[in-house]
Amino acid sequence: MSTATPPITPLAPGRRAVVTALAASPLDAIAQLQLGPQPAPEPSSLAPDELVIAVRSAAVGWVDLLMTSGQYQHVPRPPYTPGLEFAGEVVAIGAAVDRALLGTQVIADGLLTGPRSLGEHRQYGGFASYAVAPSSAVIPLPRGLSLDEGACLLGGYETAYHALVQRARLQAGESLLVLGATGSTGLAAVQLGKLLGATVIAAGRSAAKLEVVQAQGADHVLRIGDDEGSLRERLKALTGGRGVDVVYDGVGGPLSAEALRGSAYGARFVIVGWAATPFVARGERDPNVLPTNLILMKGIDVLGSPAAIAVHRDPALRTERLARILAWANEGRLRPLVSQTFEFSDLAGALRAKWESRHPGNIVVHPEH
Repeated sequence: MSTATPPITPLAPGRRAVVTALAASPLDAIAQLQLGPQPAPEPSSLAPDELVIAVRSAAVGWVDLLMTSGQYQHVPRPPYTPGLEFAGEVVAIGAAVDRALLGTQVIADGLLTGPRSLGEHRQYGGFASYAVAPSSAVIPLPRGLSLDEGACLLGGYETAYHALVQRARLQAGESLLVLGATGSTGLAAVQLGKLLGATVIAAGRSAAKLEVVQAQGADHVLRIGDDEGSLRERLKALTGGRGVDVVYDGVGGPLSAEALRGSAYGARFVIVGWAATPFVARGERDPNVLPTNLILMKGIDVLGSPAAIAVHRDPALRTERLARILAWANEGRLRPLVSQTFEFSDLAGALRAKWESRHPGNIVVHPEH
């Protein structure tokens, strides 16, 4: 067995964000989050199967924000560096790692390393100059993708794939309603729905962002809150009076019931999140209540779709979805939309922009080196 290979270049100290304690809310966490120095990782201290990623691009996600206040179902113990998804370059490796990985561009698998993982690397998120990860947790950057796009690939498309394929069993020729279609996972569902051959109806509140979603492939866009009629009426009109076959709901709240009313008999209603009510986990009463009479009379299947939890419980679920997503990405058939990037010094601004849903698709921050 060879000794640890030196890095391509000496590693200089960097900077990182650290969550030292859970905040009262994501907004409080943004205000409290501090950027501080990060010592350069020592290659000689790596375990045989570990490597160091110089983080070039880190996605700014909704789950990153929920984690900071303990409102996500899985929360690493502070202190930890947030940033579930990131991409960069391998700059140092342990003794048992293939030397060919040195200098390669990779995506960090956020279910195997970083804050969402369950192993020993939960403290190493992407909001940092460097992240230490097991070699099994890196994936070669798909050809044709930038590092910014690679940092946004897995979370959005794996969430959409689990919901649409593994839970809803979406078929070509069916109609799909995506609530919250302008967000990162919502837009991924739009793109994946089209790839699977569905007629995609995208709903959101911003006309400008919906124009972007339509350019990304949605067949129809519906702006919530305009004066064009109820969501039910518009869905019925677009489907010849039948209603939609599948609903992808990452929003929750009153809009969920409206979508149920516009669903077909026997529709599949997939619950992916509750962005409209982000404090539900800590509230006194759950505002996400579905009308059981409609579910009964319309024979609707209501399906929870926890993409990460499902894999932690049954890792075999991931084999097919990860292989197909990476194949489609390498073929150029899936490409995340990165609509805004931020410098690392404005990490708080990036987090605030995500919380306020200012930009369609994905937001990326560039750590310093």
